[in-house]
Amino acid sequence: MSFSEIISSVDNFLWGWPLIIMLFGTHIFMTIRTGFIQKDIFKAIKLSVTRDPDAQGDVSQFGALTTALSSTIGTGNIIGVGTAIALGGPGSVLWMWLTGIFGMATKYAETLIAVKYRVKSENGTMIGGAMYALDRGLKMKWLGVVFALLASLCAFGIGCMVQANAVVSNFNLNLHVPPLVVGIVLSLIVGLVIIGGIQSITRVSERLVPFMAVFYVIGCIVILIMNHDVLGEAIVVICKSAFTARAVGGGFVGSTVAMACRYGFARGLFSNESGMGSAPLVASAAQTRNPKRQALVSMTGTFWDTVIICLMTGLVLVSCIIKHPSIDGLSGNGSELTSMAFSTIPYVGLPILIVGLITFAFSTILGWYYYGERCAVYLFGERVIMVYKVLWVVGVFVGSVVELNLIWNLADLMNGLMAIPNIIAVLLLSGVIVADTRKYSGAHLEDKDDTKIPVLKNARKGVLM
Repeated sequence: MSFSEIISSVDNFLWGWPLIIMLFGTHIFMTIRTGFIQKDIFKAIKLSVTRDPDAQGDVSQFGALTTALSSTIGTGNIIGVGTAIALGGPGSVLWMWLTGIFGMATKYAETLIAVKYRVKSENGTMIGGAMYALDRGLKMKWLGVVFALLASLCAFGIGCMVQANAVVSNFNLNLHVPPLVVGIVLSLIVGLVIIGGIQSITRVSERLVPFMAVFYVIGCIVILIMNHDVLGEAIVVICKSAFTARAVGGGFVGSTVAMACRYGFARGLFSNESGMGSAPLVASAAQTRNPKRQALVSMTGTFWDTVIICLMTGLVLVSCIIKHPSIDGLSGNGSELTSMAFSTIPYVGLPILIVGLITFAFSTILGWYYYGERCAVYLFGERVIMVYKVLWVVGVFVGSVVELNLIWNLADLMNGLMAIPNIIAVLLLSGVIVADTRKYSGAHLEDKDDTKIPVLKNARKGVLM
């Protein structure tokens, strides 16, 4: 067995039941511990578009949210849903949706501790994330180092090279533009954005993310209206297939409950990143008067990503497959299934898919750059920032012109592994999370946190230098 095959096998095992049990179990546990924090989703949405200028932080709450969404709303919402359906059947859509419902509690929890234990650099920049929660909250610096190392490395694969390859592939396949040309242009654009740091990234995200999300959602609504005659049947098929192991027709044959559950959970967890510790890295830079406010705002990211966008994608795909039985609903290839389904809709189907994939992939490159940079700074200090920027732009170009099977599997594996130290932090600090949830409840949500944010001495050196 080759090295690539070994990595692929370990990756498939990790993203099977081990991570499903760990992550979804944490989702349920934190839902109970926080008193079903999901009930505050509409309050959280209102907060996400409310500025808190008097609070400490580098970017607005909305800027932090859109930057986090820029990395989660991506190919996982489109191709990932297709993969879940192709491998697990239509019932996987329901299980994917449930990861979003319960995953909001974990996203809330991991963000709360990231903001609570954030620090300032000597130049006043806010820095936080799972590594600081592990370091300052649990005195487990070694585990914080493990998380930061995994995140900073996997960012180059899952957030950089793989996404660049997706952009190039779409331009080449649909517009016949040579990969080298797209790679050069994409590298230059990414370089121009990230050179300005978090403020530049959030400015782009605040404009790009709402546009691409609204464009995609409107497109899905148009397709669902066109498929209105089978929409009711699609909903019934999704619900029945999640609990029964029988053929349901319309291109779906042989899906089982176990397969639907596994692939729905796995792709949903991968899509919204709840429990991975990624989104809190940027949430820690937000202007917020107390940890709970930003935790609520971050929770809306999972709501938009999975509860809304993944669900709409699933309904589009299942309704298209039912309406056009010639499409193999269990083809085993999510990308092909998604393309076939969207192409059945004249005029609007493929343009929506192409624009969605390209803009989502580009925004993911920006969001994951910031994640990787923050983790690299924790490890090696602020002097690594310019080096990381250069390496990132090089990574975008390399990802545009080479095959990435091994890189994808390695990055996917590290992405799964980084969830382990983050979940440890969430579970061991669950008492702190509950205490702050109660402290800032009701009218006290407007209270300012009176805890002084410590200044990180020798921030240029990092923990490994």
